Amino acid sequence: MSSAVRVEPLNEAPGDVEYRWDTDTDILTANLRTRAPTEGASGSVEIEGTDGSWLILDLGGGSIQGVEVAVWPEVRKRSSLTPPADASAGRVMVGGNDNGIASIEMNTAIVAEADESERTIHFRLGPARQTKSVQIARDILIDVDGKDRIAGVWLLGVPPFPDAQ
Repeated sequence: MSSAVRVEPLNEAPGDVEYRWDTDTDILTANLRTRAPTEGASGSVEIEGTDGSWLILDLGGGSIQGVEVAVWPEVRKRSSLTPPADASAGRVMVGGNDNGIASIEMNTAIVAEADESERTIHFRLGPARQTKSVQIARDILIDVDGKDRIAGVWLLGVPPFPDAQ
């Protein structure tokens, strides 16, 4: 991914996430319940995997406000998958400070890993590299690399797919 982001401090505790499964399409949506007002573009960052998978990052006021897994990559199951313990709370800002609408499309490899119960899912974007994790919500972490590019997305506490209950 080549679009640079900036991380801003979060002045409050990270908010809750609302998960929603679309049972007809297997689309998983994770949205921040409370959205802090910020200045910047609204729109989306669409990330297409080399295998046809799609992740969409929803932007509101320039910051990432949600994640949608539109087309799933193959998910590798791990006996355990632990998110980074040193994630700092923050806001991940995309684009400039204009108030316009942004739609950014990017192509890169997407690798998905999940724990056995598929309650913790990690999407790595592009090649493996050193990252820091930013907690944008109680159950969403964004990995940012040393060049200030999005390198991954963690979804925590994912509810089971409705048919699996």
